[in-house]
Amino acid sequence: MAARRRVAITGIGIVSPLGQSLAAFHAALEAGRSGIARLPEALAARTGVQVAASIDWTPPMAPGEAANLDRVAQFALVSAGQALEASGLELQAADRERIGVYWGTGMGGASTLETAYERVYGKNDWRARPLTVVMAMNNAAGSGIALKHGLRGPFANFSTACSSSAMALGEAMRTIAAGRADAIVAGGAEALLLPASLAAWFALRTLAPADAADPAASCKPFDKRRAGLVLGEGAAAFVLEDEALARARGARIHAYLTGYGNTCDATHISRPDRQGQVRAIREALGEAGLSAEAIGYINAHGTATAVGDVVEAEAIREVFGDAPVPVSSTKSMHGHLLGGAGALELAAALLALERGIIPPTAHLEAPDPACPIRHVPQRAERIPAPAAVMSNSFAFGGSNVVLVAERD
Repeated sequence: MAARRRVAITGIGIVSPLGQSLAAFHAALEAGRSGIARLPEALAARTGVQVAASIDWTPPMAPGEAANLDRVAQFALVSAGQALEASGLELQAADRERIGVYWGTGMGGASTLETAYERVYGKNDWRARPLTVVMAMNNAAGSGIALKHGLRGPFANFSTACSSSAMALGEAMRTIAAGRADAIVAGGAEALLLPASLAAWFALRTLAPADAADPAASCKPFDKRRAGLVLGEGAAAFVLEDEALARARGARIHAYLTGYGNTCDATHISRPDRQGQVRAIREALGEAGLSAEAIGYINAHGTATAVGDVVEAEAIREVFGDAPVPVSSTKSMHGHLLGGAGALELAAALLALERGIIPPTAHLEAPDPACPIRHVPQRAERIPAPAAVMSNSFAFGGSNVVLVAERD
């Protein structure tokens, strides 16, 4: 059996409510700046949703190209383009049958689908756009990346709610490690800030209202005042690559993706289960060959829901015990990107790994005693760069994904 290959991260691209580049995203996290704001009054009145983390978006592409891409695919293509450019991978000279795309999204081309329904049911016009199906399908964003760059290697699309993009990264890591690909563009995207989607989330009763004093502070993970999650949108893409090939071409290596845990609760469609999360954490540590003590920072799933934060804190405590591993939830600033959350939050965790800066849980002023973990409240914290970091993604449907990255 061939030796397992080590998987390097050589490129990262970001389109987020905190900035549209990795540098801008990391700067906002370090500053503790929130991208959460009030929704337009008319939209809030219709849907009941008061705040979200949205992107002021002008597609950086030709109008004709943008017109045939759903908003989620636009985010995906831009973030993937950034990641590939940053990686320095010369695609024209590469064997593109050995370069793949693994992508995650919860709802795919939701804007395209909602527009079609508005046309049919709102205007009684049954002439849908000819490209509706291919723009709305869940694999459109990932396929668009492959088409644009001629990537003919392994392809997979993951749709497991909030763990989608984390799963795409983990499965891509294993595919490269097993020798089935030399490089994979992996990540995820979401664009769900639409009337029908917002109304559906409002009906679920898991969204936070606007903070009366400061709407930007509406998402308060692990705080006893927390009142629910805040939706966001955007994308994060990574170029994952066989370490030997990356070193041979002199690529900059941000980190190594070394651990991946993937479990299912099989207990409830929406209520998280501590033991399912514990199994995923331990599987990720086991694959990385690390003890719990090796982890220097955890980017928590931390959605700011009443039950979810407590269950995750209990899972962390069960694995890490009294070890003072710093934990924060950056959803307090960029909101919950659902299918894109895991990839964006791994990028946030790399701020600690590469620069020794732990992003804070913004607005955490009154830690909930039911969440007795080592918080990083309100302000970023500087530490010696840790050897390894962890990122948790726990989804509706009971899908638990945990990623471990190690320093170069």
